[in-house]
Amino acid sequence: MKLGRRLLAVASAAVLTTGLLGATTAEAAPAGLGLWTGTWASSPQAPGTGLGENWSVQGFAEQSVRQIARLSAGGPAVRVRLANTYGKAPLRVTGATVARSGEGAAVREGTVRPLTFGLARSVAIPAGGEIVSDPALLPVSPLDRLTVTLYFAAPTGPVTFHAMTNAASYRAQGDRTADTGAAAFTDISASGYLLSGIDVLGPPLVRDTVVAFGDSITEGYGSTVDENRRYPDRLAERLHGRFGVLNEGIGGNRVLNDSTCFGEKATARFERDVVERPDVRSVIVLEGINDIGSSATAIGDCFVPNPEVTAEQLIAGHRELIKKAHAKGIKAIGATLTPFVGAGYYTERGEAVRKALNEWIRTSGEYDAVADYDRALGDPANPDRLLAAYDSGDHLHPSDAGYEAMAAAVRLADL
Repeated sequence: MKLGRRLLAVASAAVLTTGLLGATTAEAAPAGLGLWTGTWASSPQAPGTGLGENWSVQGFAEQSVRQIARLSAGGPAVRVRLANTYGKAPLRVTGATVARSGEGAAVREGTVRPLTFGLARSVAIPAGGEIVSDPALLPVSPLDRLTVTLYFAAPTGPVTFHAMTNAASYRAQGDRTADTGAAAFTDISASGYLLSGIDVLGPPLVRDTVVAFGDSITEGYGSTVDENRRYPDRLAERLHGRFGVLNEGIGGNRVLNDSTCFGEKATARFERDVVERPDVRSVIVLEGINDIGSSATAIGDCFVPNPEVTAEQLIAGHRELIKKAHAKGIKAIGATLTPFVGAGYYTERGEAVRKALNEWIRTSGEYDAVADYDRALGDPANPDRLLAAYDSGDHLHPSDAGYEAMAAAVRLADL
């Protein structure tokens, strides 16, 4: 109970310094208890319908939303991050809970914990801001699954979300934050809402978070839904709690241009999604294939603008990411772009740009280390194509086996 009293004693101050003022960099836990370590994350995106049906534009009113996250690191307490990054006004969360996950939308009996914010059950997330909950005393282990339930009494209007989670979210009418059963959660979405991160209390004086930063291949598109088979998930399994692993992939994301569907460009969102995350020691950067593909073909409004890009422009963008990481003492690991012959936006010109960028990543020495996903996933008989066993079917996104091979290609010592 001593830990509980000490955590509660600093709860109000923690929220004031890391949440309601909009900052996310003050990550020290109570004296002697360690540091907050990221254990799960999801990159915020502006509300929209460009990628299919979701609840972001209509928002919520007198409804509860339940979301499930598999953790990468464990600890004696957790806290939750909620983002109103693209909100035009404060957004009120009337109530929230965290619990150990059961089957589907159900949670395990006896594990439901109320989430508070400055010791209050209800909180308004500032427009453009992120809030951090008080510590919740719910011990967790690496690879545990947690369920976060949010209740909105008043209409929220459009909400910040993450379009493609590769996992189900659930919606129910009324306040269902204390429900352990799944019966009320009759609506299902393939997107996530407001939940931008979960942290655990880690050991003192150790930086223990690794960020996987990228596009849909980092995000895990093409892997089995609800089975946690993305490459960051597989990397977390290899590490088994030694470091937290955060998945900061956004499907369709590009290095050099924003998109109404695919988020802010990598150079713009890097500070928010990497530098300002808690306790980051290293980042794996896998970005550029969408810049290459979208500049070669007209593939819809989501990839507007789509100027022709060169390897030199992409290298300049990667250098900017490396500079931002190094400025905060974060180790930058460059990941080579995976093969894409046969993909819908493949061209010979694009392939030449991909190869030039990969050669720079491998040989320039500007990244601190290299994760060579290109060679790990290429067919030995035709290295410019994904190995059939590693291809989800679209010749761009890996299969479950391909994502596992990507995680295996990361040298743990480089982290």
